[in-house]
Amino acid sequence: MLDPRNTEAHRESTMEKCRACGADQPYLFLSYGEHSPGQMLIRPEDIDAPQPAFPLNAQACLECGLIAVADQIPEGFFTHYLYVPSGAATMHSHFDEFADVIAARAGDGLVVDIGSNDGLLLAACNARGCKTLGFDPAENIAEIAAQRGVETHVDYFHPQSAREVRDSRGKAKVITTTNTFNHIGDLHSFMEAVCIMLEDDGTFIIEVPWAKEMLEKAEFDNMYHEHVSEFSVLSMVKLAEQFDLEVSDVTYLDGIHGGSFRTFMTRKSAGFPIGGNVAKMLEEEAAIGMLDQATYDARTEEFDAIGTELRRIIDELKAQGKKIAGYGASARGSTTITYFGIGADDLDALFDKNPLKHGLYSPNTRIPIKPVEAIEEDKPDVLFMLAWNFFDEIYAQQEAFRARGGQFLVPYPKPRLVS
Repeated sequence: MLDPRNTEAHRESTMEKCRACGADQPYLFLSYGEHSPGQMLIRPEDIDAPQPAFPLNAQACLECGLIAVADQIPEGFFTHYLYVPSGAATMHSHFDEFADVIAARAGDGLVVDIGSNDGLLLAACNARGCKTLGFDPAENIAEIAAQRGVETHVDYFHPQSAREVRDSRGKAKVITTTNTFNHIGDLHSFMEAVCIMLEDDGTFIIEVPWAKEMLEKAEFDNMYHEHVSEFSVLSMVKLAEQFDLEVSDVTYLDGIHGGSFRTFMTRKSAGFPIGGNVAKMLEEEAAIGMLDQATYDARTEEFDAIGTELRRIIDELKAQGKKIAGYGASARGSTTITYFGIGADDLDALFDKNPLKHGLYSPNTRIPIKPVEAIEEDKPDVLFMLAWNFFDEIYAQQEAFRARGGQFLVPYPKPRLVS
C-alpha cells in the first residue's frame, strides 16, 4: 500500500486529462503498485518466466467524477480473451431482462452489441426476433457466440470498422455495450464510431459499474488495467454533450457487478424526453462528494483498512490450520490479492467456473486455477470470495461445501466470515 502523491516512479503511468470530460490533472488518490493485467493468466510452461507488469494508479476527475487508470494494456490484448459472462447464472437472467428493453427500442431495426463476447445478450435478443450483430475482437470468444447462433464482426470498434459495417449492414437502431465501455482508453474515438453507426432516432445503451457505488463502499478492487474507467452519471452526461448526444434516461442495476447503471444516450435532435432518474442519480453523486478530493482520501483509508482486516483474518485462519482457497479467478480478485499481499502461501488454489481458465495460474500471485468441481476433491475449509459480487448465487450453489462446515470469507463491503 503505497502513498500515490507526487511519486516519481508513477508519473508516466498517470493521465494529464480526464478521458471523459477533458478536465486537467485528475486527482491521483490510490497507487496499487505494479500489476500484471488481471486477465493475463499464466500457462504452466511459463510459470517461471517473468510477466509484464505496469503501474496501476487510480485517478479521480473532480469535474465529472470519472474514476480511471491510464491505458497501458498491450496492443492486441483483447484478441484472445478469457472472460465470459455466461459462467454466472445472474448474467443469464439479467441479459434476458435487458433483451426485452432492447427489443422494445429496436423494433425491426438492427441491434449491434459492442464487446458482444460469447453472445449471451444477443442470443436473448435473437429469441425475441431482433436483427443482431456482435462486435468483438476476440476470435476465440466469437466462435463460442457462433454456437449460440450469434453473428460477430471480429474487430475492434472504431470509426473505420463502424463505417465498414454501416455500409454493408446499414445503421443500427440500438447500439449496446455491457461492461465494455469501461475497457475503452480512447472514449472519443469510440463515441465517434457510435455516431457513425447510430440511426438518427436510435439509442446507444451502456451498462457499466457505477463509480458512485464503488466510491461510497470503497470497493476499489474493481480497478485494474482492463477496466480503465469507472463512470459516474455526470461523466456520461458530459461525454455525451461533446457529440450532440444527451443522456435521456438512466436505470440503476442493483446486484450487477457490485452496483451498476444503464445509460440511454440519444441524439439531441431526436427530442427524447429526459427521464427523472437522470437528475435523481446526479443528486446522489453530489451528495456523497464525488467531486471532493477529501472523499477519495477517506475512502482510500477505508480500502486499506479492509486489507489489514483481511490479512488478520487469513493469518488467524492459517494459524488454526485451516485450508483456504479462493473462489473466482477474476480480474477484480487479482487486484484484491495483489494489492493486499495475499498469495500462494495463503490460498492453495482458485476455483472458477470458466473452463478457459482451468489449468492456468493467476497473474502476479501464480496460484493454480481449478474447476469449481475440484472444491469437493480439495476440501478447503474456507473459500475466499474473490467473486464476491456473485456471492448470493455461489452461496446457494455450494450446498455440499456448507454442509461439511465450510465457511466463506467475503471481503467487501466489510470483511466477514459466513457459514
